[in-house]
Amino acid sequence: MLAYILRRLFYALPILIGVNLLTFALFFIVNTPDDMARMQLGVKRVTPEAIAHWKAERGYDKPLFINLAASGLSTVTNTIFFDKSARMFVGDFGRAEDGRDIAREIGARMGPSLAIALPTFMLGLFVTVSFALLLAFFRATALDVWGVVLCVAMMSISGLFYIIGGQYLIAKVWKLVPISGFGDGLDAWRFLVLPVFIGVISGIGSSTRWYRTIFLEEVSKDYVRTARAKGLPETLVFFRHILRNAMIPILTGVVVVIPLLFMGSLLTESFFGIPGLGSYTIDAINAQDFAVVRAMVFIGAVLYIIGLILTDISYTLVDPRIRFS
Repeated sequence: MLAYILRRLFYALPILIGVNLLTFALFFIVNTPDDMARMQLGVKRVTPEAIAHWKAERGYDKPLFINLAASGLSTVTNTIFFDKSARMFVGDFGRAEDGRDIAREIGARMGPSLAIALPTFMLGLFVTVSFALLLAFFRATALDVWGVVLCVAMMSISGLFYIIGGQYLIAKVWKLVPISGFGDGLDAWRFLVLPVFIGVISGIGSSTRWYRTIFLEEVSKDYVRTARAKGLPETLVFFRHILRNAMIPILTGVVVVIPLLFMGSLLTESFFGIPGLGSYTIDAINAQDFAVVRAMVFIGAVLYIIGLILTDISYTLVDPRIRFS
């Protein structure tokens, strides 16, 4: 197992380097520092002197990859690529346009993002798997038909409707929880109840339909018929055999949401005023803060690779037949 993990980490390094190079090309070759200066300065007739001053303040006046004016190791280190991209591999993301340290901001905002994402993920997974298992258990009945109709209806509704409708009904009309904002310590739970509830509700439709399809595929397999032929109760067949074997494709899909657990939800955090990484990314995009956007893209790639490795490891927990050498 250890050798497998180390091998996967070794394979991940070229992927991260490729993502880093692609991001660098998009931000500094396709969109040159001169273009960034013009967008940041926000004037139509910006002078070359103003552009040069803006680039010098942020270190964008250096060569991209090789500094021929320097000597020794500085020919590589005294470049935009080393300062703005290569340093990300050691957690140095530089500073945002407002002068704040990006790594410190990410550390401070990760807590609120996790406070929303983790409960939403865990409760959502439990609710949708349970609902899908119920529909599969009562397949081809009225409960199954109307359950699928409900899922399709919930899928057809935009996530913004759940957010705005929940804020209006639960927070404004019923006044059960604050409509937006965030608190410190134990007081934060009052601000988390509504976004977590809306996050779970908005994901029921699509997730339940997908999990139901997975369960129905397992129902018709030979090992299920064998278990029934041995006289096992239907409930035991579902929970001991079908659910366990269906967890492999479910875990494969779960990996997609792992980066969101740390990076936050863009819409949810923005509408509820949560100072997490999602709202931080939205604010950076609106402010055209390219340093923050680059950092978030790189972190997203790292988290996705970690999620893939954790998913492969979790396979051994739900299916002992799977072994990694």
